[in-house]
Amino acid sequence: MRLVRRRRRVLLVAAAAIAALLVVSAPWAWTVLAARGHIHTEADAPTADVAIVLGTEVTVGGRPSPRLAGRLETAAALVKAGKARVILVSGDSNGGSGDEPAAMAAYLTTLGVDARRIVTDPYGLDTYDTCIRARDVYGVTRALVVTQSFHVNRAVTLCRYVGIHAEGVIARCHCPATLLVEKSVRDYFASGKAVWDAIRNRPPAIPSPRDPAVQQALQG
Repeated sequence: MRLVRRRRRVLLVAAAAIAALLVVSAPWAWTVLAARGHIHTEADAPTADVAIVLGTEVTVGGRPSPRLAGRLETAAALVKAGKARVILVSGDSNGGSGDEPAAMAAYLTTLGVDARRIVTDPYGLDTYDTCIRARDVYGVTRALVVTQSFHVNRAVTLCRYVGIHAEGVIARCHCPATLLVEKSVRDYFASGKAVWDAIRNRPPAIPSPRDPAVQQALQG
């Protein structure tokens, strides 16, 4: 009898662990499944008027970090290949490491992108804010979303959820394998916040009036 009770206890613990894992993994699974068929390499990326580059930290000298540089290099290549006409760089202008959008725009010009084709969103404080501001502030309805493989599913899913016909492009990544693993784990858990933001239709952290900058850049 004692052995039977122990087995039952083990089975109950195992069942609880599996159930907890499923609950924790559900948001991540949503981002992966919703983005399926909408993720592309740089070489096979479709065309769209706008490429959205999501920000991340900059270096002490105000230059893009290796990860951010990879995103910007990919976006610049898309413009040069005629797959995008305007680049919307979205990040935190008051971030802990510095002004992300300003660093992004400056780096794109060194890559040969015409400054008139670059629009900066200084209040893309996180992935959800970038997507909803692209729609509500800049009037973007279709876009290529440029970021690394560990982030692209969540970014594409959120943009598509808010109504942007988004296609993800996997950005170059000048980063070690250990960092990729670390960021993949972080994104796994960040998916929970993504689901919560989407379910409650959270407004952007910083609301702004409509800005015609993207449309003007397309017409210029």
